Amino acid sequence: ARRGGWEMAAWARAVRGLLLDVSGVLYDSGGDGGVPIAGSVEAVRRIKASGLKLRFCTNETQATREKFVKKLQGMGFDISVAEVTAPAPAACRILKERSLRPHLLVHNDLVPEFDEIDKAKPNCVVIGDAAENFTYANLNEAFRVLIGLEKPVLISLGRGRYYKETDGLKLDVGAYMKALEYACDVQAEVVGKPAKMFFESALAEMGVPPEQAIMIGDDIVNDVGGAQQCGMRALQVRTGKYRPCDENHPQVKPDAYVNNLAEAVDIILQQL
Repeated sequence: ARRGGWEMAAWARAVRGLLLDVSGVLYDSGGDGGVPIAGSVEAVRRIKASGLKLRFCTNETQATREKFVKKLQGMGFDISVAEVTAPAPAACRILKERSLRPHLLVHNDLVPEFDEIDKAKPNCVVIGDAAENFTYANLNEAFRVLIGLEKPVLISLGRGRYYKETDGLKLDVGAYMKALEYACDVQAEVVGKPAKMFFESALAEMGVPPEQAIMIGDDIVNDVGGAQQCGMRALQVRTGKYRPCDENHPQVKPDAYVNNLAEAVDIILQQL
């Protein structure tokens, strides 16, 4: 049965693929591993049962994809590493293509993603969400590598400002990326969301054109704005780090606001 008003959800028509942000949409991270957001485990199961294509698009850089996926499976999510589009593998591709040897300013748990990469005599810096590793000493070391290069290259695995953990908001990689940009007068190359290349590779992996895909995220700029710039529709969930002021954002207007992933999936599946 169609519930009142939902049949008018024009934004939900002609969808073949969904891209889901992970943190703040599926779960809220935390020191204890985090907690799933109500209804999200079931929502993922329903998307898969519907036959829609699905990619999990995350800027998560505190763990390898394997570890991250294991954690989500432990919460009950039907998710595999092959379904995850994440910044670290994209960064590794760029490093290899351009013969770059990185100095890593990343979380210890992410380091294995760079096992295949030559890190001797660094000629660039790769920065990710290093959390507790963002000490003055570590930032200063990255600064010294960059400032000592004739052509400084700074690669950032995202540019989020903050994210939500179970005990509150946390500074994200973007704040530290900006510090290094400012100190070294360099422009970072972002490989995670909202970079166009990131969304385009997720779409290519699904085999779905942008106009037949919807991105669902809690980050108005990186999830919603980034996806819309690629020609996708994008929804803002009122979970995760969402704040009411997001609804008056001067630049980004989502195609719709939904209370949570479960509600979005209800509406989209009704249109199939």
